Amino acid sequence: MLKKEKGTMKTLTENEAFALVSPCPFTLLTSLNQQKKPYVMGISWVTRTSLNPCLMLVAIAHDRYSHEGIKLHREFVINYPNTEQEEAAWTSRMLSGRCNDKVNKTGFELIDSLKVQAPTIKDATVALECKVVNLFTTGDHTAFVGKVVAMRGNKDKTQYLEIKSMTGFFPGMKQLIQISPKVS
Repeated sequence: MLKKEKGTMKTLTENEAFALVSPCPFTLLTSLNQQKKPYVMGISWVTRTSLNPCLMLVAIAHDRYSHEGIKLHREFVINYPNTEQEEAAWTSRMLSGRCNDKVNKTGFELIDSLKVQAPTIKDATVALECKVVNLFTTGDHTAFVGKVVAMRGNKDKTQYLEIKSMTGFFPGMKQLIQISPKVS
């Protein structure tokens, strides 16, 4: 029989709830736009969904510029930027790709990926190359499920960036990015 006591739990707003479950990794998604030009976007809605096969899910708002390219080309690379890439990573989060060449404005050096046409960010802590195997609508976002077809990383760059808190995560709030602890 369930107890009817409330205990210490209280009703929370959406921002309060997600602030309590932060931090979460901040990644850079590289893809190709409709003209096959390299594109980068900052994203934190990324998760692993399967071990075998290795599947990753990224959730992208329907109105985002990268949404069109990923839907068309059906591939992307999830790059976990290293701590030296923090400023460029934040810049990629702040700019729209419709009006800006984010690759040039951020200064990221892109390299060829091993198995997909979308480029990889040079010196990322980890880069996961993915081919879309499924996609579905989840409200105002599309969930793209990608099969990881190649993985690369930099064992000398063991720190990555993460969102410290989702509360008020809006443009201009740079203090929300913090560096993860070094992994031994």
